[in-house]
Amino acid sequence: MTEAAKSEAEVLREGLEADAVKTNASRTGKGTRVKVGSTRGKNPQPISFEQFDTELPDTLPKTLSEFMDLVGEADKTEASIVGFIIDGFNDAQYTAASDPIAEYVDASWPEEIRKNFRMVVRNYSQGAKVSIEDAVALIKPGIIAAEAARKSAEAKSEPAGV
Repeated sequence: MTEAAKSEAEVLREGLEADAVKTNASRTGKGTRVKVGSTRGKNPQPISFEQFDTELPDTLPKTLSEFMDLVGEADKTEASIVGFIIDGFNDAQYTAASDPIAEYVDASWPEEIRKNFRMVVRNYSQGAKVSIEDAVALIKPGIIAAEAARKSAEAKSEPAGV
């Protein structure tokens, strides 16, 4: 797209992204990074804001004390911190409930098997660059067979009449 054909919002976004890259490159250690996004509503506009970058684990605070040292004064009030906790809790609950792998997990599997199945499917899907569905099609038959064998072995080891 030529510069003349770009909208004002596209030009603004490119400028914000360039500034974010430059600013973030100059930051080291723990702390927030600049992110570029859009406002919500009918006519979204590009914006930049500070946030912790979860893709850079070494930049994240590990304790409440570190967090308090890294955030601004307005974010240190008890009400603000409780708000952060609620937002984080709600986000974690939504993430867990909306897990795209959940529909493939058999509720009768032991918790450890369910957890490992999710992890293996997710890792295989990302590593092999295949869809969740393709990873499940490859992995789930093995889990089903292993669970059937485990249940069969448990049934055989139980004394008769129990």
